[in-house]
Amino acid sequence: MSETGVKVMSSGGLKAVITALADAFTRASGRKLVPTFGPPAAIKARIESGEAVDVAVLTAPLIEALVSQGKLAEATELARSGLGIAVRAGAPKPDIASVEAFRRTLLAAKSIVAGDPAAGGASGIHFAKVIEQLGIADAVMAKTRLNSGSYNAEFVARGEAELAIQQISEILPVKGAELVGPLPPGVQATTVFKAAIGTNAGAPAAAKELIAFLRTPQGAQVIAATGMEPA
Repeated sequence: MSETGVKVMSSGGLKAVITALADAFTRASGRKLVPTFGPPAAIKARIESGEAVDVAVLTAPLIEALVSQGKLAEATELARSGLGIAVRAGAPKPDIASVEAFRRTLLAAKSIVAGDPAAGGASGIHFAKVIEQLGIADAVMAKTRLNSGSYNAEFVARGEAELAIQQISEILPVKGAELVGPLPPGVQATTVFKAAIGTNAGAPAAAKELIAFLRTPQGAQVIAATGMEPA
């Protein structure tokens, strides 16, 4: 096995995918993954500062911004994801079948955890826009905890919040939490995740190999299992 690891920096959207495929990639390539996961804005800032990275995995707008700055190159689409709602395992699942039902559910909930828009996560940014559009921003935010850097569904799994809003791919991996379903049409958003090679990559060939591996049928199967649509 090569002693040179492949340094990956990613937001939480594909954390479960990268973690699940790490050993398989090592067996196929002889190279170990060295992943770092964090809030999207923090990952972007680290790359902007010049920190070396072989592969970055972020939402398309952040990847494209870093490509335009010359920090990343060879961007490739990996997956598309929708937002969902989680409750604690075994808890009653609220009605979110329509926009009006979703609105009523948010107003009736005693506590909610959502992504912090300031952290750059697509789900947090979109949720803030949705509750504003529905005219319930003040009421909802008064009982909403903003989180970054971890799965929001972990809070409902521990009984610390009634509802969690996040990418479906960040809900399904959480034990003790259950997906109620995707946000209904009219308030749903599709997030595109891309991977790109760092222009200062220490292992550019291995980085290219990893991105190709994530797009294999094996990679696509894992991506689909986390509730996303493979590229």
